[in-house]
Amino acid sequence: MRILHIAYQQLKRYGKTRVSWAEKMTFGLIKNDHYVKTYSDRDVASNEAPFKIRDLGKKAANKYLLETVESFDPDLIIAGHCDMITNETLAAIKKAAPHRVIVHCNNDPLFVPSNVERIKKRAEVADAIFVSTGRSELSIFEGLGTRVYHMPNPTDPSIETLDNSTKTDLDIDLLFCSNSNDFTERLAMVGRLKEALADDVRFRTFGSFGEDPVWGRDYDRALSQTKMGLNLNRQEGMYWYSSARMAQLAGNGILQFTHESPRFDTLMPEESLVYFANEDDLKSKILEFQHDDAKRRYWASRARTFFHQEMNSKLYAQYIVEAATQTAFSHDYAWARDIHLDGSMR
Repeated sequence: MRILHIAYQQLKRYGKTRVSWAEKMTFGLIKNDHYVKTYSDRDVASNEAPFKIRDLGKKAANKYLLETVESFDPDLIIAGHCDMITNETLAAIKKAAPHRVIVHCNNDPLFVPSNVERIKKRAEVADAIFVSTGRSELSIFEGLGTRVYHMPNPTDPSIETLDNSTKTDLDIDLLFCSNSNDFTERLAMVGRLKEALADDVRFRTFGSFGEDPVWGRDYDRALSQTKMGLNLNRQEGMYWYSSARMAQLAGNGILQFTHESPRFDTLMPEESLVYFANEDDLKSKILEFQHDDAKRRYWASRARTFFHQEMNSKLYAQYIVEAATQTAFSHDYAWARDIHLDGSMR
């Protein structure tokens, strides 16, 4: 299949990027033998704009997307986070070739009101939408005239290459990386934990409390030295919602602590992720695994195995294509056992 994937490629960051879920999707599509081209709307807008001022290049980004579609003639268009591209452009693409499938994939949280509106807007022109929050939270998008699916955050064996569940000589006991303070109060709890655990746990908090953030190679190096990590979302409680941090930690064999309210216990195998109810519970469980390294390695290995076998980029991309084109699922996707091909719940 010929697939055009519209997503920000972060070309001007020159390697200093976060691990990208969109990049993993592209990798998975290629590994599944699809012919894939990427289109980076923000980079095109910046490059084509007067004085390289990105917002002045929006018209050009849409113009060159139309040219790309005309030249490449894709069967499927996956529009990720591409705010430079207008609905009018996507509608024109669909009108020119009604058989062509256009879907929107959104990996941002629903507790950000502007993101909910962004998804609703894309639903006006997309054949289907995929959201990283669990399916039971997606009823707000029903009745918009498009199919609605959940999608997970995957691992990729070329990116999550570590297996820290086999290692004992690691310099960082506990890790939390973040540079985002919008819509969250999580750093208050992290600060209290850092103080309370100071005598027992080597706790690094890159991006907070005076520690510089780490990117690219430096982020990989931090992960390579880490036993355990905090998977703290900016807000908790949305079913099966997590940042991509969950896949990054699990895929590298790093034991993670995550809040019980998103109910990942209904998706993940037992003894893989450590769920906590509140701050005291989290502190207690951190110390429990800190003082039982065999248990830490066993649980981390189970999470790593599950992600690499059942939540990898090939299955992730295969699921997106099959759901988008309403092709019978070729795998018993762990995250889609309650979803019909039409997007409805079983």
